Amino acid sequence: MPRPTDTLFLRLLLASMLFCVAAFAHADSYEDSLSSARLGDTRQLTGLLDRGVDPDTIDELGNTLLILAAREGHAETVATLLSRGARVSHRNLVGDSALMMAVLRNHGEVADLLLEAGAEFNHDGWTPLMYAAFEGHLELVERLLARGANPNLLAPNRANALMFAARNGHIGVVRRLLETDVDLEQASDRGFTAETWALSNANTDIANLINVERARRGGRPLRIEIN
Repeated sequence: MPRPTDTLFLRLLLASMLFCVAAFAHADSYEDSLSSARLGDTRQLTGLLDRGVDPDTIDELGNTLLILAAREGHAETVATLLSRGARVSHRNLVGDSALMMAVLRNHGEVADLLLEAGAEFNHDGWTPLMYAAFEGHLELVERLLARGANPNLLAPNRANALMFAARNGHIGVVRRLLETDVDLEQASDRGFTAETWALSNANTDIANLINVERARRGGRPLRIEIN
């Protein structure tokens, strides 16, 4: 007949073994969920969610499953996560949201899903509109403006969306932003306006467009020479 101490020891040993099995299973589910989101393996991810994986699981950089899927353009996976209640506007450790990642990489279908789900786009720091302007994604600029994106919000370097588009030579985006009330005189932390930033990168056609718009608004056209 086993002694009470032997019975207690066996119970503790069994509990410890069960804990280890559960821990390993949890670790596998965690890694599998991150991998499924990155690769767009919606079937595997759905199974993991059905078994209790948190749709807001976060990696070491603060990226949720939704951010990982949006960054890679996996629309079906994004839709599944949204249907499971994933936080649509969570931002990672560097301030990027799922919408920002989708816009940066020009994943229009994913961006539409996130916007329909209520993703924030007017907030502090970099914004989706700034990313779209910086990369020259005109269609996404149009969609964001139609939703009410504010062209006068400022990045950490005090630049607005027009300034990024002008700097990088995206004339179509510049034309579209000039149709808004964007501030033509906003200066970055280094003193560049949209016009001077365009000129410093030899985008003289863009600088001329801005100068013409300034005059149309009743301002004084600038004459700037780049040596």
